[in-house]
Amino acid sequence: MWPAISWSADLTSDELVVDATADPAGANEQQDYAVKTTRAGTKLLLTPRDVPQSLSIVTQQRMQDQDLQSVSDVLTNATGISTNLVDSERAEYYSRGFKVSNFTYDGIPTSINDSWNYGDAASDTAIYDRIEIVRGATGLMTGAGSPSASINMVRKHADSKTFTGTLSASYGSWNKQRYIADLSAPLNSDGSLRGRIVTGYQDQDSWLDRYHKTKKFLYGVVDADLSDSTTLSLGYDYQDARTGNPTWGGLPMFYSNGATTHYRRSLNSAADWARYSTNARKVFADIDHDFANGWRVHVNGTHAENRFNDKLLYVTSYPDQQSGEGATGFGSQDRGKRTVDSFDGYASGPFTLLGRQHQLMLGVSYSRQHNATYSSDGVTDQETNTITSADLGPFNSSWSGSLAEPAWGAWYRNADDVVRQKSAYSAARFSLADPLSLIVGARYTQWSTSGSSGDMAKNNLSPYAGVVYDINDTWSAYGSYTAVFLPQSYRDTQGKFLSPVTGKSYETGLKSAWYDGRLTATFAVFRIEQDNVGQAIDGVYVNGSEQAYAAAKGAVSKGAEFELNGALTDNLQLTFGATRYVARDNSGRFNAYQPQTSFKLFTRYQLPMLPALTVGGGLNWQNRVFNDVTGPNGDTVRVYQGSYPLASLFARYQVTKQVAVQANIDNLFDREYYSYMDSYVYGEPRNVSVNVSYQF
Repeated sequence: MWPAISWSADLTSDELVVDATADPAGANEQQDYAVKTTRAGTKLLLTPRDVPQSLSIVTQQRMQDQDLQSVSDVLTNATGISTNLVDSERAEYYSRGFKVSNFTYDGIPTSINDSWNYGDAASDTAIYDRIEIVRGATGLMTGAGSPSASINMVRKHADSKTFTGTLSASYGSWNKQRYIADLSAPLNSDGSLRGRIVTGYQDQDSWLDRYHKTKKFLYGVVDADLSDSTTLSLGYDYQDARTGNPTWGGLPMFYSNGATTHYRRSLNSAADWARYSTNARKVFADIDHDFANGWRVHVNGTHAENRFNDKLLYVTSYPDQQSGEGATGFGSQDRGKRTVDSFDGYASGPFTLLGRQHQLMLGVSYSRQHNATYSSDGVTDQETNTITSADLGPFNSSWSGSLAEPAWGAWYRNADDVVRQKSAYSAARFSLADPLSLIVGARYTQWSTSGSSGDMAKNNLSPYAGVVYDINDTWSAYGSYTAVFLPQSYRDTQGKFLSPVTGKSYETGLKSAWYDGRLTATFAVFRIEQDNVGQAIDGVYVNGSEQAYAAAKGAVSKGAEFELNGALTDNLQLTFGATRYVARDNSGRFNAYQPQTSFKLFTRYQLPMLPALTVGGGLNWQNRVFNDVTGPNGDTVRVYQGSYPLASLFARYQVTKQVAVQANIDNLFDREYYSYMDSYVYGEPRNVSVNVSYQF
């Protein structure tokens, strides 16, 4: 089903070599869950064993096996990442107790403000070759970096000199239909000019009543070999999603008498006039040039425009336990546009010093991001033109979303800001002795924002240091240190930006690689010291509907992680991750609603006696969490969510060399759980999908 794969041991070229002359429809050709080399973390081309940080790479093969259709699906199943579904359209991601805010596309960073959903995490994985997750601080790679993790989406390229493609169609629970075409072809006689198109359409309902969503996307890229050593890539990425009856937040956690609620999972709090749409357009250009001495120059530029538009209803009070009466709601319509212009260029390669060969990387980057959002509130008392909460009537099992759409007030500006980053960075890997290497580097960043909330500028030097000692041919010990610098887009109760997050990050551990890198393992111990980390203030909003935050002092996260990933045998692939940490600040447990212990396992096994059949499955488990929320009487109530497992199964049968059928089951035992605990948002019930693919 996959083209033949071979690994290149030459660390002057990228990690994966695809033999395009092999039979593209070979039933037994599949990719590994591991990769040979990566530039994640340092932009030096290294084996995962030589990167002195925790690193997970989710390959195409694993995304296919586990049916991970969006970036959000990948993060939910990645080691050390926890997911909160804030509502039907938004999600938050955490690592080591801190919120993930760094998303990069082919190494180009985008600053994400989770108050507004521009569709970033909903981006379809069909266009990506792999997704790289570096846990901990990543200031060397991203500039103003999150101390939690950085997520890098690596796009597919036109790498085939023959006409190849895959067509697939799937159908699953809640009438979910999905159609994907991935086509590659040479555009001239010798294949030096190649093109690739990936396009898809998705239409689905949900376990939520009345919910309906459509998504369409188009990705196109042209790769041109300008010479034997120079490649130019030009690409376009488009995605459009439209949702009817989306939720804003979750269900009320309490009845008016203070008792906790327990609604059916399908109850949708949206009014029948609610809607949400996102639209994303990106154009990009890459150029790579390889010199004869082993050096490479890479230049990448992108222009991205993301928009959203919505009408939403937020449930603002507590219904009576028996009648459901007394619930009220607040309406808001919002729109926003985010524009990003970014450039990144670096050179890397070997050099000789004192009779030993080392590696050096030098780079510069620039980005300009313009964020503009506007809102209009629902006016429910038209005589006085005042904004009040609307009476929802009985909010219980009979709630159907039938509510008159309010008159809308005048549009007002939430934010109109420009964020700029200018950076210069460098890293060197010194081979001090045959078993010992030292990576040192730094990134100097000039960060500034200007606009509706005032001007702020910060200059920062983020150091990076890591050491790797090869114990033997299989095992290595490592340690790393980096400073943390993260200007925040969160606002306080006065509407002003919080001061930047500052602190230090330490990590040490063991790494190993077996079978020429096809199987890797990492055990890491970490400590992150933070100040000024933004904490949401329960029930407090600024600029109408944007969550207000306060800066936490003295937050410290310390813990350990383990990951085993890759091929145990030629027939058995697996990924297993375990995380345990403790995060506290001066008021107690920090972000207590995040699981501090979690396990994630997924396997694939190709039956030797029946090679056409591949089976597998997985299990995700997290420990009990709690959240302190404000109850109906204004008192603080501690609400718990018990530990829970989520099991999955999959099977794929290669009907012919070209045709395969795959089935996936998620939440096998239909476990009921909450994925958010500021209000109740249920996680996805048991669901099934069947996929048929044709490859040529």
